[in-house]
Amino acid sequence: MRSHHTRLLLGAILTGASVAPDVLANTAELQQDRPLESQSDQTHLGHNTGGLEEIIVTAHPGARSRYDVLQGTSVLTGEDLEQAVRATIGDSLDRLPGLSQTAFGQGASRPVIRGLSGDRLRVLINDLGSFDASTTSPDHAVALDLSAAKRIEVVRGPATLIYGANAIAGVVNVTDNRVPRTLPEDGKADGFIRSSYGTNADEVVNSGALDLNITGGWMAHLDGFYRNHRDFTAPGFLRSEQERLDNPLPEGEDEPFGRANNSGIESWGGTGGLSYVGDNGFIGASISHLDTVYGIPVALEGEEGESEEEEGVRIDIEQLRVDVIGEWTKPFAIFEKASMRFGYGDYDQAELEGDEIGTLFLNEEWEARLDLTQKNRHGWSGTSGVHLRSRDFEAIGLEAFVPPNETMQWGLYSYQSIETGAWHVDAGLRLDRQTVESVTQSIDRSFTGISLSAGVSYDLGAGFLIGANGFRTERAPNADELFSNGPHLASFTFELGDETLGEETAKGLELSLKKNSGALTFILNGFYTAYDDFIFERFTGETEDNLPVAQFSATQARFYGLEMEADYLLWQSGERAIKLNAVFDMVEAKNRSEGTPLPRIPPLSVQLGAEYQSHWFDIHLSGEYAAKQNDIAAFERPTDDYFVLGTTVSIHPFDGRDITLMIEGRNLTDSDIRYHTSFLKDLVPAPGRSIRFTLRAGF
Repeated sequence: MRSHHTRLLLGAILTGASVAPDVLANTAELQQDRPLESQSDQTHLGHNTGGLEEIIVTAHPGARSRYDVLQGTSVLTGEDLEQAVRATIGDSLDRLPGLSQTAFGQGASRPVIRGLSGDRLRVLINDLGSFDASTTSPDHAVALDLSAAKRIEVVRGPATLIYGANAIAGVVNVTDNRVPRTLPEDGKADGFIRSSYGTNADEVVNSGALDLNITGGWMAHLDGFYRNHRDFTAPGFLRSEQERLDNPLPEGEDEPFGRANNSGIESWGGTGGLSYVGDNGFIGASISHLDTVYGIPVALEGEEGESEEEEGVRIDIEQLRVDVIGEWTKPFAIFEKASMRFGYGDYDQAELEGDEIGTLFLNEEWEARLDLTQKNRHGWSGTSGVHLRSRDFEAIGLEAFVPPNETMQWGLYSYQSIETGAWHVDAGLRLDRQTVESVTQSIDRSFTGISLSAGVSYDLGAGFLIGANGFRTERAPNADELFSNGPHLASFTFELGDETLGEETAKGLELSLKKNSGALTFILNGFYTAYDDFIFERFTGETEDNLPVAQFSATQARFYGLEMEADYLLWQSGERAIKLNAVFDMVEAKNRSEGTPLPRIPPLSVQLGAEYQSHWFDIHLSGEYAAKQNDIAAFERPTDDYFVLGTTVSIHPFDGRDITLMIEGRNLTDSDIRYHTSFLKDLVPAPGRSIRFTLRAGF
């Protein structure tokens, strides 16, 4: 396994609040001659050097090969990505610095970045949205499976200049090859097949992909997957100790223990794509289908579950998605490259109670963007673009707490960079316009927002770099925050919107120090963000339909924290090496108006790892400690600390062939893990101990 900490610490870091997540420099891999992905996804560190060779693999403005410090980022690719992949995007990224997850059972979990999620964080597929209902409720899964992903890039903190105000917390961008962008390096085809089995929930996942050079630059792509997880097993009682004390079950009813009933998943999907790849770029299109059914392992019909069917609530998701992607790489006028993206999604989600549909969510959405990259002139480079997005959303049935609504957004941005000597200066500006309409209430609100970003970095020499990035961003309230009026069973609240809400404004600063050469490499990021009119759900103390009333309100808020990553090359001899790594992150979030903590903020966490690397096999051992979370909001309980141990053995049995057998132990300590960021933390923990076996063959 190639540690994602190594890849991040040695790699080029995305630039500032406005850099697209697909802008990255892939990093060095110690004595890795066997292919993990296509050659463009690899770099190699020489036999006798401990330094860094950086190779830029995207057309970032200026095509810089120097690392940047202006914002915290993470990149997963190759075997790092292989080890990280779980059933949900939130669980897959949970071990990255600054990230947690919403953890709504095995089937639904979105990322949480620095304590923020929902509509402040965008999950993207090839720079476009996932076109689903996942921001509306934590029990709604992201319409995405990572089986065909080639890399995942995370921007921690505002990425609003490129992706709009809904990326005020950050961006997760999943890149795949559904529209082929390059020709196979060897022969007429490349691809992979993968099969895995996990012991805890009898987890079976089979997937594969094929890229075929048809003729004369025409490329075809096919991929597909099938995933089946049965109910998972937890290490003890499903309900937390405090929940059992506060809400004892009726006499004679057994306390749920071990197996989390109705927590299984069955999912399948496939994609077909066609593109033309020429000397001056590429253009192509793809069509994808996703079908997922998963259970909710708790009763969502009130405290006693009176109306819940015996088998529980299940979520049935179907999505049809179309993507058109193109790039023109021949310079013209003042530009070096033009990139175009368009995506359309038709999404249906049924919440099933037995065989009956309790609530139906319908979402029709499209998004388009055009980005123009300038030629580098004497150290001055930049990117400018236009971004459009439209969403038509409707909920029908028992949990239709949001009326039918339509949202239209457009944005214009420009981001400029100047590099001179050891100094690098970045600055950007974006104008956003959003209109939100409640169709049945005949109410519409329009907002205009301006986002600014500026940063500077200085190369101190000897591998050290120091930098600072400041920003001011504005986010308009979404339809849920404006128009909600009804029971939201997934969050156990009766939600009330406020149609008078205005834009929330974030002003912040991020400071970074990085060292990227020598035996010890590290990244240290400190951040501070102050929000004016921060929109959150405030409990009023009243009840409606036996649920506590949560009113969307605006307040003054403050977020600050620290993230550290470090790698140490302890020993190296030829192809063999021993490396140590560490990750630390913490975030504090306060309601400044009331002087109280904000809800569901992740606790301090520390990860320590050791890795042995060789030509034939790698062994990685890691431990993570998450502290007790005592800084809690009103009507919120503290969460206990936990320690979890994991290990991975990756075996490469055939020299020169892309075949890997991976054996991974997850939660070997069988710890009771309850994520403070989850609405279900007192009702169901994370899965217990599991051993996963994965066989992957690339060609």
